Amino acid sequence: CERCPLAQSRTQTVFVTGDKQAKLMLIGEAPGMNEDKQGLPFVGRAGQLLTQMLLAIGFARDDVYIANMIKCRPPNNRDPKPEEIASCADYLQQQVALVQPKLIVALGRIAAQGLLNVTTSLS
Repeated sequence: CERCPLAQSRTQTVFVTGDKQAKLMLIGEAPGMNEDKQGLPFVGRAGQLLTQMLLAIGFARDDVYIANMIKCRPPNNRDPKPEEIASCADYLQQQVALVQPKLIVALGRIAAQGLLNVTTSLS
């Protein structure tokens, strides 16, 4: 994909991990450095914490579907720009349509605002 300038600075796209028939879909904001290197979402420290949190509520990591709002790492892990989120929106919509989860959980402010299409504070 070369829909936005992030394609020039990424190592690889970071698409998804998990069960394509999962009832639970987790959506983060953007890949970080570790994700960019490995090509999988949530594999760094936040991913290790997420895996432990999932286990605590009875889910193995492979039981859920994990994606991000955007598929390429922003430089210096900055917040994704609205136009970058818009560039990846079709991919995310297709992922949701494919999986048809019963529950979608936004992981963080950027993901929640992007999914709800708002810019207001979550508080």
